[in-house]
Amino acid sequence: MRLFLAAELPPRVSAELAHWTRAAVGRGAQPRRLEADSMHLTLCFLGEQPPSVVAEIAALLGEHAEHLAAVDELHVGAPVWLPPRQPRVLAVEIGDPSGALRALRDSLAGALARTLAWDPGRERFRPHVSVARMRAGSQRARELPPTPALCFAPAAATLFRSSLDPGGARYEALASIPR
Repeated sequence: MRLFLAAELPPRVSAELAHWTRAAVGRGAQPRRLEADSMHLTLCFLGEQPPSVVAEIAALLGEHAEHLAAVDELHVGAPVWLPPRQPRVLAVEIGDPSGALRALRDSLAGALARTLAWDPGRERFRPHVSVARMRAGSQRARELPPTPALCFAPAAATLFRSSLDPGGARYEALASIPR
């Protein structure tokens, strides 16, 4: 099972980002816009894991409810193409002025590393929400409109299963802790 942990956006935030994305990339443009209900803020990508670990991960998630409750002031930042050299994703940066989101992510990553022998890798945590995906060889827009000025707290932290198909990724929530 392809798994990841994510902070879920409040519906009003994902709806505003979907609206912004429609304006930013237009209809019929090269990037494929993500639906509002697919937008999330990935905390830890776990990759392929056996189904037997789902209960353990769900328990770890529950143990981090206090950390999630502390994440109360995130804000939508500038649009960014990722990765910078050969972009495949249009995303918006997420500001974490208190550092509470990073603390949640680091605590979850440490617990997962100890419990599952999962290796978080060397990539630095760069909070963002993907809003559109590009096909190989497509051109990216040079000028993007400013993102909406939104402040929010995550609605929940969720363990998702990701299934890839030709139409894009589909996400299934396996366990969640509400804020």
